[in-house]
Amino acid sequence: MSELVSTRIRNTAGKLGLPHLAETIRECTRRADEGKMGYLDFLDLVLSEELAVRDDRRLRQGLRLSKLPHHKTLDEYDFSFQPDLDPRKVKDLATLSFVEGKANAALLGPPGAGKTHIAVALAVAACRAGYSIYFTSLDDMVRNLKAAETAGRLTNKLGTYLRPGVLVVAEVGYQPLERAEATLVFQVISKRYKKGSIILTSNETFNEWGQVFGDEVLATATLDRLLHHCEVISINGPSYRLKNRLQAIEREIDVA
Repeated sequence: MSELVSTRIRNTAGKLGLPHLAETIRECTRRADEGKMGYLDFLDLVLSEELAVRDDRRLRQGLRLSKLPHHKTLDEYDFSFQPDLDPRKVKDLATLSFVEGKANAALLGPPGAGKTHIAVALAVAACRAGYSIYFTSLDDMVRNLKAAETAGRLTNKLGTYLRPGVLVVAEVGYQPLERAEATLVFQVISKRYKKGSIILTSNETFNEWGQVFGDEVLATATLDRLLHHCEVISINGPSYRLKNRLQAIEREIDVA
């Protein structure tokens, strides 16, 4: 490829908003020459390279805005430590069919059992698939909504939790809610009903949500919308955090 043609392509690519192509046109041309590619194969190579860069940029931006506490995947989850948990159920969720159907997923179990790891892994997979995601603990969501309500900005703040394709709400049940707080939670779940997915983690069974919400009627109304289309997975095994702490103590004893 002549320098003149290369320059013209880079300029055109820049005007079309294809910065990666402008930077790699020579490398793409070299690969095409070595592979004796036809015109259509060369075009497919160029467009695939540009699309891959855009997807990677979109993924990194989506994860940055998601507020996820980490970006762990299901490959990093130790299913052998939770023998009562059927990996197939979790991997079925990872197909994201529930997200496509704007349904929900709930992960129930004691603290440290790996609920948040799975929830985050599902959110990362959703982000990779092109869905917008957002992570919050229930306590943070309630606190932010209450502050917005006091400031007269509740409608605007609700959008933070209504816009994402997937909303992850962690640690439901760790702190009981006042009735006004439970009403705010009900608004989020009710307004997202059939419009976007929720991935929820809780250390309480649904039968105990009346105590969490401080109001049986409000808890029932919330669960009615949450569970209408919801995959529920219970994890009843030991704590990963306790396991890691015990291993650290054992290492310290061995060293001593």
